[in-house]
Amino acid sequence: MRSYQDPCGIARALDRVGERWALLVVRELLLGPRRFTDLRAGLPSASPNVLSQRLRELEDAGVVQRRALAPPVAATVYELTPRGRDLEPVIVALARWGSRAVPLPRGELSPSALMIALRTTFDPGALSRGRLAVVLDGEPFSVEIARGALSVARGEPEAPDATITTTARTLRAVVFAGHEPRGVEIAGDAALATRFLGAFARPAPA
Repeated sequence: MRSYQDPCGIARALDRVGERWALLVVRELLLGPRRFTDLRAGLPSASPNVLSQRLRELEDAGVVQRRALAPPVAATVYELTPRGRDLEPVIVALARWGSRAVPLPRGELSPSALMIALRTTFDPGALSRGRLAVVLDGEPFSVEIARGALSVARGEPEAPDATITTTARTLRAVVFAGHEPRGVEIAGDAALATRFLGAFARPAPA
């Protein structure tokens, strides 16, 4: 790995996670473990070789680790180490800072990226509590709102108040572009789900 050879903490951090794609790999793992194929789907512009290299570098830096799932799954997943999870406030702060950057590039958000975007643009005055399952492109996420704060994790929540099923593209258009919720399926507490869909704001351009 290349190094800045600078003792500053910022430089030492960038020595470990400053290479192209590295922080986006962390983004994809922030909500839970992923297989290599899942990471490829979430980062389609990264070549398999580059993605493999970044994963090796992040493993060497103690940010990412591999884990073998028990049979019958028999798959290997990548997940953040405790030190890797310490990057969460950094990622969230970068997401908030970058959300105001213009122009907005073309392209779609991965389900993980979209759920992090929801977290960083949530209006705490719009909804104070609730538990929702959000299923994007077949992938479930657990959304918990308590005391005006929103948390997200990969996987299905227990006994959600409402379930929203759609695609990442559709949800992004509804939440951030004000489109009608066509193609959005709601089960359970429809009023809660509707308030949830309206609880996010597009940050003003910087």
